[in-house]
Amino acid sequence: MPEGDTVWQAARRLHGALAGQVLTRSDFRVPQYATVDLTGRTVLGTTPRGKHLLTRFEGGLTLHTHLRMEGAWKVYGGAERWKGGPAHQIRAILGTADRTAVGYRLQVLEFLRTGEEERAVGHLGPDLLGPDWNPDRALANLLADPARPLGEALLDQRNLAGIGNIYKSELCFLIGATPWLPVGALPADRAAKLPALAQRLLEANRDRPVRRTTGLRDQDLFVYGRAPRPCLRCRTSIRVADQGDGSRERPTYWCPACQTGPGPAAGPPRIRRTRTTN
Repeated sequence: MPEGDTVWQAARRLHGALAGQVLTRSDFRVPQYATVDLTGRTVLGTTPRGKHLLTRFEGGLTLHTHLRMEGAWKVYGGAERWKGGPAHQIRAILGTADRTAVGYRLQVLEFLRTGEEERAVGHLGPDLLGPDWNPDRALANLLADPARPLGEALLDQRNLAGIGNIYKSELCFLIGATPWLPVGALPADRAAKLPALAQRLLEANRDRPVRRTTGLRDQDLFVYGRAPRPCLRCRTSIRVADQGDGSRERPTYWCPACQTGPGPAAGPPRIRRTRTTN
């Protein structure tokens, strides 16, 4: 699944290719918008919002797209061969005099009035790579449901926007907690560090062609995709199991020695609650 840094890179490519240019071709291959023609309009730019992309056009119109699991925007030169997939997977084409942006396998494609973009992205929490980033608000969102497993809370874009399944597993490893540990059971000092750590990881990777969380030349990731190979820290075999995110189960990786808390089959530990007085 594309994560916040991948979407940020896609927005930069689209913006660099189309912003300020007049469309000479537009083609939307979804039934609802099959008759929409933006030819002659100037592209104002593309901005990311979490995992969402907002491409704005003159006249107060915005194209909202989401890549979900397999979507991609590709940019091609005038005579360059399109190679993002077969033609039947193309959902959108935006062409200028010398560049063409092609959207493949886009799971979300809709038009909005630019002034109404909040209808599509207003539910999102603070954007890890956006100007609205607020670590205190992100932490408060995460802690609002203390019984929720940490991995599920991190994937919930209403808490903080931009984390996908890879960063979920890597952040849980770096913070030393299993993805099934209830958020409220995470020690306060580690919980306080979590939003800033997430933001640093995405910001460090937004300009890289290969995502890296370890700082090691020969190993890009600590746990994701590495089961059953040995942990880079303790040599214990990395494990993998499915974890839900509210919509579907996703493969989740962790080190049972370096990360404290329950595994997928264990019951959650009791959360100590502090009694308050009025």
